Amino acid sequence: MADYDYLIAGAGLFGATFAYQAAQKGLRCLVVDRRAHVGGNVYCREVGGIHVHEYGAHIFHTNNSEVWRFVNRIVPFNRYTNSPVANYRGKLYNLPFNMNTFYQMWGVTTPEEAQRKIDEQRQDAIRAMHEAGVSEPRNLEEQALLLIGRDIYERLIKGYTEKQWGRPCTELPAFIIRRLPVRLVFDNNYFNDAHQGIPIGGYNLLIDGLLQQADVLTHIDFLKCRRTWDAASQTYHVSGQQLDIVCRKIVFTGCIDEYFNYQLGPLEYRTVRFEHTTLPCPNHQGNAVVNYTEAEVPYTRSIEHKHFECFGQAVYDIPHTVVSREYATEWKPGMEPYYPVNDERNSLLYNRYKALAEREPNVIFGGRLAEYRYYDMAPIVEKVLQMEV
Repeated sequence: MADYDYLIAGAGLFGATFAYQAAQKGLRCLVVDRRAHVGGNVYCREVGGIHVHEYGAHIFHTNNSEVWRFVNRIVPFNRYTNSPVANYRGKLYNLPFNMNTFYQMWGVTTPEEAQRKIDEQRQDAIRAMHEAGVSEPRNLEEQALLLIGRDIYERLIKGYTEKQWGRPCTELPAFIIRRLPVRLVFDNNYFNDAHQGIPIGGYNLLIDGLLQQADVLTHIDFLKCRRTWDAASQTYHVSGQQLDIVCRKIVFTGCIDEYFNYQLGPLEYRTVRFEHTTLPCPNHQGNAVVNYTEAEVPYTRSIEHKHFECFGQAVYDIPHTVVSREYATEWKPGMEPYYPVNDERNSLLYNRYKALAEREPNVIFGGRLAEYRYYDMAPIVEKVLQMEV
């Protein structure tokens, strides 16, 4: 029987960062994960010198200089700048919406012309809502039309969003798209953050560095282990699946409803299926991320992984490339949950599970699945750095 300060269930970014912070304070951690590898969804698989983002593209970006310095102490990051391209029926548009997009859409060349065109289309949406007798957008479609107008909505938002969520935009809540990035400058940088990039050598180096001082076991399903709380000694006894330990606290990063055996009912998620293909050419699409925004194309986007780490002529130093297509679908048991469905029903159900979690002795629930909230990577790191470990 081994003795630990923390048993951390989940070797993703939250669990790994927590283990690192605990180790800095001299605390002993055991990190377990049901998968065959650590890293959670940031795990990269190497294919002939290319680090393939196995569970979808991950771009680290933040305005928090402390977070940026922290991750760069573990592994240096490169200069990758996220500048996705949208493909609508064979025509390409720059994202986010900026002067390049407006030129491609309408042929306008000045900010004044672009703003005039946007305002005209917004007025059409305002008139339509007035005629329908509504003063506030009732769904995502009305909200998008009010923000950006019909041309951009129908070509670059509608099809992509409906594929992503599996529902018509008229059935999606307006709050999903309360804000749209609109820039009247020729700037294709998707993020406004001061810092962004990819770990040089891939995300596995970041995770390995964070877990360097922790004990790690893979192929361990924490929820299939027996957990007994000893109130007298303020410790947990955890056993099963070749695991027999005592720990003072548990950090759980999996699905909160699964932790409680779905006793209040299951939460809903969207998930993603990936189709990875190695191609015998050095450069397939010329960009890391291409969104396919028409409804008739079944996948949402295509990722060419080498562009995350190879820039300019260096792309041609590797004679092959790996491209991944992403297909959004409804989550079912046995699939990996990706995106919480934060509608009213699920939000209310999560709050009930959260109340149960707050009554669990010495268990910390953290991360995207345990908090039923979509997180970018930097806010996960920032949250752990602010915690009292």
